[in-house]
Amino acid sequence: MAVAPRQAPEGSGSAAPSAGREAFCRDIARVLVLADFNKKGVPNLLLELRTWLEGRVQEVEEHHDLREFCSRLVGAPHSLENLPDVIVVLGGDGSMLSVVRAFGLRPVPVLGINFGRIGFLASVRSADWQAALEEVLEGRSVLEPRMRLVAEIKSRHEAAVNAIALNEILVQRGAVQGMLTMSLWDGETWVSDYRADGLIVSSPSGSTAHSLAAGGPILAPSMGGLVVTPISPQSLSHRPLVVHPESMLKVRIEQASGMTMLAVDGHGFYPMHLGDHVLISQAQTPYPILARPGSDPYLRIRERLGWRGSFEPEPEDDTLFKGMSSTDAGEGEVL
Repeated sequence: MAVAPRQAPEGSGSAAPSAGREAFCRDIARVLVLADFNKKGVPNLLLELRTWLEGRVQEVEEHHDLREFCSRLVGAPHSLENLPDVIVVLGGDGSMLSVVRAFGLRPVPVLGINFGRIGFLASVRSADWQAALEEVLEGRSVLEPRMRLVAEIKSRHEAAVNAIALNEILVQRGAVQGMLTMSLWDGETWVSDYRADGLIVSSPSGSTAHSLAAGGPILAPSMGGLVVTPISPQSLSHRPLVVHPESMLKVRIEQASGMTMLAVDGHGFYPMHLGDHVLISQAQTPYPILARPGSDPYLRIRERLGWRGSFEPEPEDDTLFKGMSSTDAGEGEVL
């Protein structure tokens, strides 16, 4: 149900801060369009979008199976000889994560046109695709550098692993085993031991994903910071933490009754054993996500999470009772 926007009171200052956002002004010659044809409405829009783009840029390359294309590129990250100037994604947030992972070593600005259910990363509504692309081509779009995470697994049983995540690093118990006991360190400082089903370390972008579902806070997407959120902790006193973006976090497996898994943005899954640990820190380079100018991050949250702000019925709801007598409604009864 839509929420009527409130007017800012006089003297309240400027609009919401846009720290970290910057103007995206560059010549666009090559556009790569990656589409998830499993999403309803994508095939029809792609035909219209391609025709529109071909009259405005030098080269348009398109792929209908986004996930297959991204999987191939992850396996051979330098197989794409000429990088595009912009990537346009027709899909949802999962599609955006696949593209960011595929271009993780050579980041290319990406604009997400939302055909999914949420749309925090793919933030452009499908009805607004043409206006959003006009802004990109005319230098009026906005670039949001999104902080990424680096995970380095140290194991006595497995080969060393280095992985990059846009949203989150998850350490979780196996499907049939009991709770894990994990220790958390910030640099050389011990933070706490957690007995829980798992532990999420998320970026600001990931704060509205798995971490939020586990009770974590929402961070502005362009700020710096790491969110540590336990999953179903045994101790009710354990609460999510927000730590400095330059922190080096270490999560060590102290007790486990079976295999422990580490997941990277829901794509990579790596085994961990008793005594293994993972180091998690900020990646050197953020990933460039494109957004519309003047976009309101709080409006995005209200729409995506269904925040109404009031339990009062909207005016049109009153029409249900027009022309009804007290007998029809039932005197003294709650409808």
